[in-house]
Amino acid sequence: MRSGRSAMQQPWHTLTVDAIRTRLGGDDGGLTDVEAAARLSRDGYNELPQADTLSPWQILVAQFSNVLILILLVAVALSAALGEVLESVVILIIVLFAIGLGFAQEYRAERAMEALRRMAAPRARVIRGGREQALPARELVPGDLILLAVGDRVPADARLCEAANLQANEAALTGESVPVTKQVEPLPDTELGVGDRVNLVYSGTDIVSGRGRGIVVGTGLGSEFGRVTDLLAGVEQQPTPLQRNLDRLGRVLALAAGVVVALIVVLGLLRGEPLLEMILFGIALAVAVVPEALPAVVTVSLAIGVQRLVKRHALVRRLPTVETLGSTSVICSDKTGTLTRDEMTLRAIWADGVITTVSGSGYAPEGELRDPAELPGQRALVEELLRAATLCSDARLDADDSGWTLLGDPTEGALVVAAAKAGLHKEALEQQAPRIDEIPFSSERKRMTTLHRCDGETVAHAKGAVEEILQTCGRIRTRRGTEPLTDAGRDAIDRAAEALAQQALRVLAIASKAGVTDRDDAETDMVLLGLVGMIDPPRREARAAIANCARAGIRPIMITGDHPETARAIAGELGILRHGRVLVGRDLRAMSQEQLDAVVADIEVYARVSPADKLRVVKAWQRRGHVCAMTGDGVNDAPALKRADIGVAMGITGTDVSREAADMTLTDDNFASIVGAVEEGRGIFANIKKYLMYLLSSNIGEIGLMAAATLAGLPLPLSAVQLLYVNLATDGLPALALGLDPPEPDLMQRPPRDPESGIFTPPVVALMLVGGLWSAGVNVVLFVHALNSGQALGLAPEAVLARAMTMTFVALVLIQFFKAYNFRSDRHSVLMRPFANRWLNLAIAWELALLLAILHVPFLAEAFGAWRLAPGDWLLVLAAAVSIVPVLEATKWFLRRAVSVETQRPGG
Repeated sequence: MRSGRSAMQQPWHTLTVDAIRTRLGGDDGGLTDVEAAARLSRDGYNELPQADTLSPWQILVAQFSNVLILILLVAVALSAALGEVLESVVILIIVLFAIGLGFAQEYRAERAMEALRRMAAPRARVIRGGREQALPARELVPGDLILLAVGDRVPADARLCEAANLQANEAALTGESVPVTKQVEPLPDTELGVGDRVNLVYSGTDIVSGRGRGIVVGTGLGSEFGRVTDLLAGVEQQPTPLQRNLDRLGRVLALAAGVVVALIVVLGLLRGEPLLEMILFGIALAVAVVPEALPAVVTVSLAIGVQRLVKRHALVRRLPTVETLGSTSVICSDKTGTLTRDEMTLRAIWADGVITTVSGSGYAPEGELRDPAELPGQRALVEELLRAATLCSDARLDADDSGWTLLGDPTEGALVVAAAKAGLHKEALEQQAPRIDEIPFSSERKRMTTLHRCDGETVAHAKGAVEEILQTCGRIRTRRGTEPLTDAGRDAIDRAAEALAQQALRVLAIASKAGVTDRDDAETDMVLLGLVGMIDPPRREARAAIANCARAGIRPIMITGDHPETARAIAGELGILRHGRVLVGRDLRAMSQEQLDAVVADIEVYARVSPADKLRVVKAWQRRGHVCAMTGDGVNDAPALKRADIGVAMGITGTDVSREAADMTLTDDNFASIVGAVEEGRGIFANIKKYLMYLLSSNIGEIGLMAAATLAGLPLPLSAVQLLYVNLATDGLPALALGLDPPEPDLMQRPPRDPESGIFTPPVVALMLVGGLWSAGVNVVLFVHALNSGQALGLAPEAVLARAMTMTFVALVLIQFFKAYNFRSDRHSVLMRPFANRWLNLAIAWELALLLAILHVPFLAEAFGAWRLAPGDWLLVLAAAVSIVPVLEATKWFLRRAVSVETQRPGG
């Protein structure tokens, strides 16, 4: 595919048609079949290559690259070696569950290439050997002469050699919201962007009006779609902050497990303990260090978040995406179809110096015309203008159960809808004044004129560019009647058109002429009826969503292929453009990467950008340490969607390519749904943090207890079975319940967290250490007291140790249950909504029932070496457990005070 690939490297838009034919061969009869076959053999088929996707086995094997998964598999083997079959089975089930869900979520992660292949047109009309043929589009070669008509999908990139009222919808490739009018003349500027090369048509775009011919200049990877494919193939998906944090945690825990095993074994051997007993106990401690339920808590928390997001009209393909949303600090959003409705809407009508505004948006004919004052005759002027504009349009509205849809050009559709709002319906108007002839729009004329039979005479209606329509007009319609159009009047019209354009409205002029004798007479001495201004309007809910993003500390950025003034106006209306500036794609491409990195924080709107430009912007924000989300719906968005930390595609208007490249799809195409997703993501991360605080603080307490007793020369305060049960009880249902904790009230008033800071911020570490060390200290004191009091009671040595171990065992379990409630927040008091988590309430109740069963059911008590505690023993145990609450409350108060003082300092 060498020629096809190199084709678009040529500045085809700067060359004449004759020069292109000289380079590629062929004439008005197209290529010969022999030459086409030779080029097909040399260059390959006009199709995108099959993506190098991972096999199911490769995806499955990749699940085992997670450090924590590997540690847990070792834990399974160690638990089995201890004879703890139940423990090993539970851990294995958790591991297999995490692996299976990860496999299912990632199986479809690399299908963007296949979606691009499906975008290709299946067949094409081509002239070869002087005759028209219908061929599979994959057989086109550079130099082929193709035919284009309304409704066709362009089969390959082509330089136009004929264009009659030809317009193409290129929104999926360039982001341009308005169909592009095509021409055949060469364009001298070699630096024109894709959307400005109006003498080219691009593979995968659609012809919405007119007809034309073109010489194929790019096929397969040599087309603009092919360039997007290259960008997409070269984009690496970034690991999420959660994945980085958990991998780092896994490595730390693996190291900790090794150190614990070595320490306990060595100390025990030095004290003369049996080698086998110390090895088994060291293994039990190592298993206790590893958070067996971590994959389950993470998976369940993320899965619950996914289900909540479905209710908020968002579908997530990869579970870690939910958490990534919570740390999003920048959202780079496409404009067309994402922030706007992708439905042209007429906003203003200028007639005789007065602006009439039109309410409503989209293609639903719901709204009204509003004049600034009651002026006699003004409404008649406006209705005459709308009647002429509608008759001079080919678009039609269609209503079905799903709502109103447009058939035809969006600009003409806006005129038809506005007329319907005034009670002027196209079908009725055409019956009153049927069309008998037309002078079609062309890029040279920039206007369209239709002739109608009305009340026995021929009437012409015209619409088009203001300067072109004014050339045909010698009169103007006013409230006083028809008057000559003077130079002063023309200047006033130009100023009015400029004022509308500064509001990012697309401005057209409308004119009419009665008593037309023939086509040549139609466009002379016409009567100017007025001007209309239209725009692709913002979504109503987008402004509120952007305001919510700002309150949450998230920076919204608009990146669009549309015109700068249009982008500026929409961004200003939505609240995106506040203190920054607008940058055009041409200027962006002139910047070095270092220059872009230096100014990217000052730019709030990018206009007339290419797919590569979008990718550069996303990378620039990422290099500044931000978690960057990218929304979009077109093929042009796919590389940036894939590169972004989280790609958000549109489910209704989005292309297959954008949906496959994205991490999340909005089923209602509603930008506001992203705000709900961000809140869900923040809640997920907060819950995972709560779980880890609780778990690791508990592990610190367990290890601290065992290490302190060993260093002090005391007997081991817990048996291996008791230690494993403590680990399982605290690492089980209560931990899972913390993963389902309801969000804190001020969650969306906080700035985005720094993804590099990880989970273990100074307050989190402080709470974990205080809780763990206090637990260890209290239980050591309790253990020593129990040993001494047991001896004072005259119990046998075995009974003294069994009673002391049971009291320590029960106190350790209870103290960790109290911790579970305290660690529902690292900043708020446990007294704020203390029992809001009903799942935690149920989990603790269940675990308390199990604990009582272990103490009082004979065969369980024997297995755990449990001693039946006296009422006085229970009071000591409860006092030791409850003591953790005021300690952690005092720590939170101190941390809140420290943060408050720090933020009040200059520069704090």
